Amino acid sequence: MKFVSTRGESKALSFSEAVAEGLAPDGGLFVPQTMPDISRKIDSWEGLGYADLCFEFLKIFATDIPEADLRKLVDRSYRNFDDPEIAPMRRLFGDVYLLELYHGPTLAFKDFALQLLGNLYEYLLEKNGGRINVIGATSGDTGSAAISGLLGKKNVNIFILFPEGRISPLQERQMCCTGADNVFPIAVRGTFDDAQAIVKDLFGDVEFKAKWNLSAVNSINLARILAQCAYYIYASLKLPKAERAKATFIVPTGNFGNVLAGWMAHRMGMPAAGFRVATNQNDILYRLFKTGVYEVGDVKPSCAPSMDIQVASNFERFIYYLEGENSDKVRTIMSEFKKKGRWNFENFNAGGFSASKMDDAEIPAAIREVYEKSGAVIDPHTACGFKDLSGEGAKIVLSTAHPAKFPSIIGQAIGVEPVSPALEKLLDRELVKEVMDADKELVRKYVETHGI
Repeated sequence: MKFVSTRGESKALSFSEAVAEGLAPDGGLFVPQTMPDISRKIDSWEGLGYADLCFEFLKIFATDIPEADLRKLVDRSYRNFDDPEIAPMRRLFGDVYLLELYHGPTLAFKDFALQLLGNLYEYLLEKNGGRINVIGATSGDTGSAAISGLLGKKNVNIFILFPEGRISPLQERQMCCTGADNVFPIAVRGTFDDAQAIVKDLFGDVEFKAKWNLSAVNSINLARILAQCAYYIYASLKLPKAERAKATFIVPTGNFGNVLAGWMAHRMGMPAAGFRVATNQNDILYRLFKTGVYEVGDVKPSCAPSMDIQVASNFERFIYYLEGENSDKVRTIMSEFKKKGRWNFENFNAGGFSASKMDDAEIPAAIREVYEKSGAVIDPHTACGFKDLSGEGAKIVLSTAHPAKFPSIIGQAIGVEPVSPALEKLLDRELVKEVMDADKELVRKYVETHGI
């Protein structure tokens, strides 16, 4: 299978080539040249363990990797999860389910893709030689999951930008207390959107990208999205067959990659009734799906910091399909949006998406309500998914992070602060980071000084 850029001005690449590139040379995002139909395969995947299902799904796309090698990569990627089901799903109350995606090494849903991506990088470097400098931006969990996936791997240095003072203290410690020689956390004075813009600008500099062999771990990387498709399929197969097409997936959303993965799985043939984009008070996506207008606002710090985003990196992939895979239209929209921070979609088609938003004042009450009704403790991002759960059919809320990452707000809500031994051991370690202004030239010089 080949993969093409949403902007249509880069050549088609193999799976391994697209993973290594990260962002396409024309500034677009890689998508499958032809979307496969998995509807006839899904029934045969019922009852498979998580790693087995993931392998069956990914081998459709990774056609340039021998199946025996891919099997080993997938098995290795899900070896260090602390629940035997990897992605357990349980009924909370009524027709509401919780899909727990925080059982990986860094206690966040990003581990599902980034453990795999780290192993893919290592495999490709061993096979083809060379070195890479991985660079990404994070609003909280991507950075720690990416670092965990690449920790100590040979011929890979990783640079992660995050907004100084705008992530939780434990998220920061997960990135800045590793002690690894190949990890370089960069705290920028600004927002996640400022950090992400720097990353995209550096990737857009073709000469710099080639000289330093840059690759991406953000959800702009194709492998991230495809790996995340698997847990939607896994969850769907946990429902009785008659209920699958009636199920709505409710996804706490900031950068649009997580919910896009589910939507793409549905587009390939996974049954579902729809996908709810659950935002916090930074509600650009909520406003889009309500009005058809995509317009940047100010980023407001919140108690669900991983969703404090205005420019959703993965939205370009949705635009590509929304506009009938018309790359010329995608280029026009993205160019205008970059200039003006606004685009009005005429006759907007939500394409199976709905949306909700939850302000900071509502989040503690949602945490408390879920705890009182079910005994489940949820983090503030997951809480955003519990806004208006009316309607028919199963509602599957994706639980995106372990509650122990946010002890203060949960303690305020339910009177108990959750803990995790993996996080507690970070409290005594030295915190090491580079703090700088949100200036791409400063970041460029830092990469040039510390890159391999």
